[in-house]
Amino acid sequence: MKCKKYFFLTFFLLLVSFIYSQENIIKVLNIEGNNKLKTSYIQSILSTKKNESLDSLNIEEDIVFLKRLPAISNASYKVNKIKGNNYEVQFNIEENFTIIPDVNFWTTTNKQFAFKLGLYDYNFLGRNIAFGGFYQNNGYNSYGINFRAPNLFSKNWGLAVNHQNWKSEEPLFFNNSSANYLYNNVSFEVLGLHQFNLKNRIDFGVNLFKEEYTYLFGATDASVPQKLNLNKALFKLTYIFDGLDYSYQYVSGFKNVLNTQYVVTESDFQNKFLIFWNDLFYFRRMWAKGNLANRLRFGLSTNENSPFAPFALDNNVNIRGVGFLVDRGTGVATLNSEYRHTIYDKGWLAIQTNVFVDAGSWRNPGGELNDFIKDENLRIYSGLGLRFISKKIYNATFRIDYGFKIYDGKSNSKGGLVFGIGQYF
Repeated sequence: MKCKKYFFLTFFLLLVSFIYSQENIIKVLNIEGNNKLKTSYIQSILSTKKNESLDSLNIEEDIVFLKRLPAISNASYKVNKIKGNNYEVQFNIEENFTIIPDVNFWTTTNKQFAFKLGLYDYNFLGRNIAFGGFYQNNGYNSYGINFRAPNLFSKNWGLAVNHQNWKSEEPLFFNNSSANYLYNNVSFEVLGLHQFNLKNRIDFGVNLFKEEYTYLFGATDASVPQKLNLNKALFKLTYIFDGLDYSYQYVSGFKNVLNTQYVVTESDFQNKFLIFWNDLFYFRRMWAKGNLANRLRFGLSTNENSPFAPFALDNNVNIRGVGFLVDRGTGVATLNSEYRHTIYDKGWLAIQTNVFVDAGSWRNPGGELNDFIKDENLRIYSGLGLRFISKKIYNATFRIDYGFKIYDGKSNSKGGLVFGIGQYF
């Protein structure tokens, strides 16, 4: 009996040894084409490792992950046989330029000249860290400093720290009238960043902020304070499912971003405020040069009958051509859909045209859910746009859109131009 046991044990060990010997092993792992992006950083975030089994699925996932990094415009790989079951894997990197100025000029609602100047490095220290800040003057001084390191502690754990002192003149709407207030928000935010796998990650943390509203001019009401000064804490959780695949200016796949926030006021812990919104994205490559892009947003907040409602109707946020901060609500449902077509693509530059439709509806402060289906809350705008895209500089897309009114239940706006940096969504 003992002989049989030794025989089977020996046979099993030999079988395991034989199977292992047939595995294809990565003996050489090379990274080529990177300059500022550190080779050691790339190796730390890859699932593909030296002296481990050759797995084509791991390599494909690594390519998708690399192409999502701000520092990389495109990535590819080669597998070369060395000898026997030993292989070389080579990752080829095309880097983006990632030190990006943020320059904007515009006129405010009271026709005052305004500007914003900033500088951001999206590959700080060559380790996929975003770091930078801005200064803004729109009649009032604002600034912000931002730090985001998604792989600071490991491939799966990172940290974001943000500070902002923001001032702006904003219209508030109540009793079919409006008033302009100076809004000031001073905040400090710390977020933990965790990536579960290639497609799923979360951001979570706390934002401590002081919020002030100061009356400037316009309508007044006894129920609407002319001065509001509150210290608040905001607890935040964002869940991201990212199934997008990038090839320069082209995008395909699904992405979903769920934002949830819980706000408490220092002077009144019974005064709690909840808000969530969900963005569902769908992109599809069409023919050789086309790209269909869609964004569906739905959000709700605590339904207070207050002019300080969180969801804004605005050119730069949801409906192109509708105007600047034309309304607010405690619920939002919007659909943005556009077809992008590349008309020029050589070297570092690509130019796209686009045709779009933006539609949405809002729940009025203190209103009901059926506000979403009321004609007076519905807006539909359509239009044409142009994109100038640098294929070698991260997020360097200059966009211009003209939106015109198809249906607007409240506004007399006929449409207008919308400028910006980066794709609208």
